[in-house]
Amino acid sequence: MDRQSQRGVSLIEVLVSILIFSVGLLGLAALQLNSMKSNQTAAVRSHATFLAYEMGDRMRAARGDALAGFYNLAVGAALPCKPKEETCLPFQRDLAEWRANLASQLPNGDGGVMQNGDQFTVIVQWSEERVGGSAAQRFSFVTRI
Repeated sequence: MDRQSQRGVSLIEVLVSILIFSVGLLGLAALQLNSMKSNQTAAVRSHATFLAYEMGDRMRAARGDALAGFYNLAVGAALPCKPKEETCLPFQRDLAEWRANLASQLPNGDGGVMQNGDQFTVIVQWSEERVGGSAAQRFSFVTRI
């Protein structure tokens, strides 16, 4: 081969290597994005778990009111009072403060409590649309008081 036919070959090699390197960088960026999304989802799920346990602890502290059915609350149901109202009974304040914590600490956070004898199911619900997940996520925690 003569020198004239080899002209520009090194330029093509450099362009191909830049293309391969760029595709690799795009793959790394996608991997980082998926990692951040999964980390955010895990953090929200962990927080929802802590908030569900918090309600269980509140009910254990007021065992008599819990067993009497005062803590029953459907997801999305209206609360009888606001957390700072002085006319709130202790169980009403517990529910109002818990719901306020859910709303402020989880995206579209909501929750409820269902009773079956001395067994309680605490439900925490939130949205993961912001991180590309499905609209509503739900965590249920079952405990005996």
